[in-house]
Amino acid sequence: MTPIRERATLDAAAATLPRPEGELDKLEAAWKLPRGWRILSAVNNTVVGQFYIATAFLFFIFAGILGLLIRLQLAVPGNDFLPQETYNQIFTMHGTVMMFLFAVPAVEAAGVLLLPQMLGARDLPFPRLGAFAFWAYLIGGTVFFCTLFFGTAPSGGWFMYPPLTGAQFSPGVGADWWLLGIGFIEISAIAGAIEIIVGVLRTRAPGMTLARMPIFAWSMLIFAFMIVFAFPAVILATILLELERAFDWPFFIAARGGDPLLWQHLFWFFGHPEVYIIFLPAAGMVSMIVPAMTGVPLVGYRLIVVALIAVGFFSFGLWVHHMFTTGIPTRSLGFFSAASMAVAIPSGIQVFAWIATIATGRLRATVPALFVIGFLLIFTLGGLTGVMVALVPFDRQAHDSYFVIAHLHYVLFGGMVFPLLAAITYWAPAFSRRPLSERLGRWAFGLIFAGFNIAFLPMHLTGLLGMPRRVYTYPAERGWDWLNMVSTLGSFILAAGILVFVFNIVRHFRPSGSKPAGDIWGAGSLEWLPNHTYGLRSVPRIDSREPLWEQPGLAREVDAGAHYLPGTATGTRETIVTSPIEGEPEYVMRLSGPGWAHVVAAAGTAGFFLLLTVKLVVPAALCAVAAIVAMVVWMWDCDPPSAGEVDIGGGLRLPTYASGPNSHGWWAVAILAMVAGALYLSFIFSYLYLWVVSPTQWPGGAALPPLASTMLPVAALLASGAALFAAARLLRRERLPRIGLAALLALGALLAAAAVGLDLWAQWQAGVRPQANGYGALVYGHGVLQVQIVSAVVAVGLFAAARSLAGRLTAARRAVFDNLALLWAYALAQMLFGLALTHGFPRLVAEGLPS
Repeated sequence: MTPIRERATLDAAAATLPRPEGELDKLEAAWKLPRGWRILSAVNNTVVGQFYIATAFLFFIFAGILGLLIRLQLAVPGNDFLPQETYNQIFTMHGTVMMFLFAVPAVEAAGVLLLPQMLGARDLPFPRLGAFAFWAYLIGGTVFFCTLFFGTAPSGGWFMYPPLTGAQFSPGVGADWWLLGIGFIEISAIAGAIEIIVGVLRTRAPGMTLARMPIFAWSMLIFAFMIVFAFPAVILATILLELERAFDWPFFIAARGGDPLLWQHLFWFFGHPEVYIIFLPAAGMVSMIVPAMTGVPLVGYRLIVVALIAVGFFSFGLWVHHMFTTGIPTRSLGFFSAASMAVAIPSGIQVFAWIATIATGRLRATVPALFVIGFLLIFTLGGLTGVMVALVPFDRQAHDSYFVIAHLHYVLFGGMVFPLLAAITYWAPAFSRRPLSERLGRWAFGLIFAGFNIAFLPMHLTGLLGMPRRVYTYPAERGWDWLNMVSTLGSFILAAGILVFVFNIVRHFRPSGSKPAGDIWGAGSLEWLPNHTYGLRSVPRIDSREPLWEQPGLAREVDAGAHYLPGTATGTRETIVTSPIEGEPEYVMRLSGPGWAHVVAAAGTAGFFLLLTVKLVVPAALCAVAAIVAMVVWMWDCDPPSAGEVDIGGGLRLPTYASGPNSHGWWAVAILAMVAGALYLSFIFSYLYLWVVSPTQWPGGAALPPLASTMLPVAALLASGAALFAAARLLRRERLPRIGLAALLALGALLAAAAVGLDLWAQWQAGVRPQANGYGALVYGHGVLQVQIVSAVVAVGLFAAARSLAGRLTAARRAVFDNLALLWAYALAQMLFGLALTHGFPRLVAEGLPS
């Protein structure tokens, strides 16, 4: 029986089964989507995910148009099609948009769209946070891209190396747009990563252990953790460079104790993991598509999981791969060269597993399969040239040449865009009433595959012949002209293929409403179960990796409401929270519904960052206030009181409230603390790095604040911790004094803020100034990070105090306090360590220096 006929038979059988009376109506009412323009307030993962992917693909098209302009300029020697500064802006925006506004958001959007259905959950655990991340990305990305039309776009390359991007050589606002705009967009990516981590670890279907989890979910989990640890480095870099540009704090000015190479270390500590951050979800997509196209389980499941983890781990040891020509010591070059080659081993494990799966089964020549084959060919070639540039002698010859441009595109376009196009074609029937056209898909694949290779394969030779990157024209006698013309022709063939692919989507994709086309491929994972606005009709218990293959009647049973949570147990949107390893049910989580607060919060936050770029301080402050108010409104009802235990079916009753480490919110704060820790560790690296390269700029002992000046900040921090401890004890009382609890929370948070102020005042009194040298900039840059973390404690502390006064913070309803306590404890630890770092380390250095 064909998959389509089998699906129709199962649907007909499901219609004859008895349904719990009234439960389906309640479920549909709870998950009802807003109509008309109000759909913009929706927070369902299916709606937000489709918005997200459409926006990312739109930025892909915009960046592609910029790429065509680049190729037109380089088609012939001595071309004056684009002025030099315009060309610089275009190639900067092309790379920036592709990397920051397309690649990471596209795969994150795929996770938002697919993971709940694939994991058997009704939605991700923080629907409004996911929607906030999308709207922040849309607003910030759109404004950033539009700077091209006003001549204010950045022109320092997508990597923004100082000193070129410092105030001296880039005095306009273009670099500021990049620093504040991209920094803000990275923050929205981190918000999405937090939701993905908690969703994968805590909202899987009962019985779905980590060993039964789909490979795509594994890849998204590792992807999200890589974002948590990699993105803070580039966020810190953008903070430091913006402080330098705005206030003349010389972090990257060598003559004043800074070092421009510090930017490269921070940027590439993010930038090389970024390649694998993009690749791993794409590899996860391929690992889902190949079994469906061959009809056999994936070969080497456990090896692939280990390989994914290994790639994520190795990727953090490769950042100097981009800095082989900067004067790095020889031993360091050997280590990073070896690491750059070693990462090919786990990547190769995945490639051989896919080939073995294809060899085990019988590959159907569908459009998704064609894009997968194209991916295997192109990414393998990109991997081979990656091993070549990992060799230091070869890299010194090919560095900053068009050979690297070719390698980069073979890895990124081949390793991410081809799988993404395969995934869009493959999963479209799960969300559309019609699958995409196979005929148009084959035309799109042929044009894209041919055009890509015609465009980028000659660039290997162009680079070996000596053509440098980032030049806007070249003389005719170099022999590069015919190669560049071929590349330009190939780029337009590639663009034609993308146009056909987009036409296929516009022509055939129809939002499913209540009945998508379904599993036309005969796949075995849960996202192909019948889906509605609320996701699955009921949540099944999973006992295999391919449940639709192992349990043929599962689709009928799920759609008949024969499994867990067939309706709404509390009258609201819900999903089941399970244990992180074994996937056993723990409690029922109530989810947020549609609203506008997160949209206003995203717009206000974007407005704050973007208006600061053009020095409109008052409007920026008003946007910040609007964002804070919207966030308070958004969060006020996010901790509903317990509704007791509820029956979720199958004789299982679960609580409807959890706090502390059992709570999904606590897990989110724990991951946020990891982000803050990664940001602070990046600063510690920067602090020690500038000491190593400019030790003579550091003051002697007499110029440091007296050691006694740390007593007041330490006392304030200890008092803050005591207030937190007292509040925790007070919260255990049966008759809770609301005012007393609120006062302790507010006082403790303000004491932590006072500690930061006292420390900075002591440095100022000792004559330390941020503009003086790299050391002074580090001291006050450290203060900026301390203000950042303590501001979060103050904001959440005052929020918790307000909830206490309103009677919404009690011993039985304490999730907000437990989350605050975790953040507060981390902040106190960071601030105490910071006092030891900024007061103790300079003294050790001063004692070791000659008088």
